[in-house]
Amino acid sequence: MQRFGTFLSGMIMPNIAAFIAWGFITMLFIPAGFFGADSPFGWHWVGVSEIIGGGGDSAIIGWQGAMTAVAEGDNGNILAYVGLVGPMVTYLLPLLIANTAGRMVYGERGGVVATIATVGVIVGTNIPMFLGAMIMGPVAAWITKQMDRLWEGKIRPGFEMLVNNFSAGILGMLLAIVGFFAFGPVMLGISTVLGGAVDWLVSLNLLPLVSIIVEPAKVLFLNNAINHGVFTPLGIEQAAETGKSILFLIEANPGPGLGLLLAFTFFGVGAAKASAPGAAIIQFFGGIHEIYFPYALSKPTTILALIAGGAAGVTTNMVLGGGLAFPAAPGSIIAVTAAAIGPGVGNLLVVYLSVIIAATVTFLITGVILRASRKRDLEAEGDAFGDAIAQTEANKGKSSAAMDALRTSTATSSPEAAAAASTTVIAAAPIERIVFACDAGMGSSAMGASVLRNKLKKAGIEDITVTNQAIANLDGTADVVITQQQLTERAEAKSPNSVHVSVDNFMNSPKYEEVVEMVREQRKENE
Repeated sequence: MQRFGTFLSGMIMPNIAAFIAWGFITMLFIPAGFFGADSPFGWHWVGVSEIIGGGGDSAIIGWQGAMTAVAEGDNGNILAYVGLVGPMVTYLLPLLIANTAGRMVYGERGGVVATIATVGVIVGTNIPMFLGAMIMGPVAAWITKQMDRLWEGKIRPGFEMLVNNFSAGILGMLLAIVGFFAFGPVMLGISTVLGGAVDWLVSLNLLPLVSIIVEPAKVLFLNNAINHGVFTPLGIEQAAETGKSILFLIEANPGPGLGLLLAFTFFGVGAAKASAPGAAIIQFFGGIHEIYFPYALSKPTTILALIAGGAAGVTTNMVLGGGLAFPAAPGSIIAVTAAAIGPGVGNLLVVYLSVIIAATVTFLITGVILRASRKRDLEAEGDAFGDAIAQTEANKGKSSAAMDALRTSTATSSPEAAAAASTTVIAAAPIERIVFACDAGMGSSAMGASVLRNKLKKAGIEDITVTNQAIANLDGTADVVITQQQLTERAEAKSPNSVHVSVDNFMNSPKYEEVVEMVREQRKENE
């Protein structure tokens, strides 16, 4: 299930910038947006909001530059501007997801066929087809992969390009037709059922009960399957209609995590108490929710506090009408603010209130739990929190910079880790490109790349390219690949000719000094 969640997240996360761009355009130019015709601020840009956001009477506005992008208005009596909001949510975002999913399964070729096939799904329905893209994309790429295996090694020399291009084109055409007539309507039905389920929960005031599933799932790293697989697609549909959606805040609300960490700051013991203040800053302002998972695992009863806090936040938004214009990624108060301000200051205040209430409820309940067990915790102080960090990484299936930061202040290195750290990094070929690789190619690997880049710069070495990417995207061109220990085997399979460096801690590893020294020595030899 965790792998499934990681796969779903891998489709969405690389395209978050596109979601944010769409979200900003939506919150600024739809009728209820900052500059829309129904703006609560009265900041009307006459004609501009209709041209960009869609709507308005093109005959009255008369801007010829967008006259090719008009459609029949809602009342059927005018030609209205299509704008950017509709095409982006209908075509751009689902196609980006499909292409990313296809690449994850079968590289560029899989991405192309996945995109072609998903067009059929999109055109065959009348709603944004995110779920369809997340299913058709991987399926189309997998079918392409199986098709290529049928004649692998059997094509006459000189006909490879002809066969490859025509086979992919014909398969894409067939899958697009299937998507149009069969797959699209099925996905429309599924989306309708899921949307109806959410509407049913809202109508019965039961949406807060979703926290019973979401909060424990977050601690076990199963939240991605729920959040990116259901909440984000349905939330995008709601936001396209109303300008905001409460679904974007169910998982991203930083309040429960903040409340938990503040409770450990005041009522915790030992290493958990000492590290909680820094973790609270990282979680609240950086949006790294995984930082609080070990605290919950070290005291599993606090998951009840997280559920209560999450439900309180959802209730606040549901009753007062709070929501976000687009997904908040990462789930920091900064990202939440950017996504909440569009629908108006009143909406922003409601969202802030939901964060405060969620944090307060979680803080109070966690405080009671910690105070009740304080005596036992003091007697058992030492191993529980360190074990919880290890359990968090086991649940996630990988380490991270956030977990490494916690481990630095709570545990000493094992003999095996010390031995691994003492292994000297040796490279025979000249080093020109260093790649930090992790599962998603974002987050922790980006931080590690930044650390090494600064170390090289301080050493006066500025002609080395240091980047980060997903392990699945390694193409064998990197001279050195740096990964966390549990991911090195996968990286070696993707880039067998590279020098592979395994580290425990992306943020501060002694191996970085070895890499810098190795590059410096190579430069001296070449002088």
